[in-house]
Amino acid sequence: QLQLVESGGGLVQPGESLTLSCTASGFSADSYAILWFRQAPGKEREGISCITGLGLGSRPKYADSVKGRFTSSRDNTKNVVFLQMNSLKPEDTATYYCAFSTAYSTCAIYPNRTHEVNYWGKGTLVTVAS
Repeated sequence: QLQLVESGGGLVQPGESLTLSCTASGFSADSYAILWFRQAPGKEREGISCITGLGLGSRPKYADSVKGRFTSSRDNTKNVVFLQMNSLKPEDTATYYCAFSTAYSTCAIYPNRTHEVNYWGKGTLVTVAS
């Protein structure tokens, strides 16, 4: 069974950092592009990053709202993808999800084909407040 599980969410103050983990099971995450999304209460889901499959050479892609503050990376020995979040703002408060499509090993899926994602984690809540 293909599965993604997010962890690492919590309550932080503005300006602080947090690292989310996305642990894959049932498949090799390094074979696929892994995406991060977030959804704040009352708002639409936003795709915020994409990291391409291992060895494909492209740098991760980011939404303008997080570019320069968030970094996606992999630990392929543990089948985990990370989202390092720095300089957090109250507007970063949301439930964060990792996801992928079995049809994409590259970030050609991001940002315009994210409707083709077919596996989602259940999410982890990040709250940024003083």
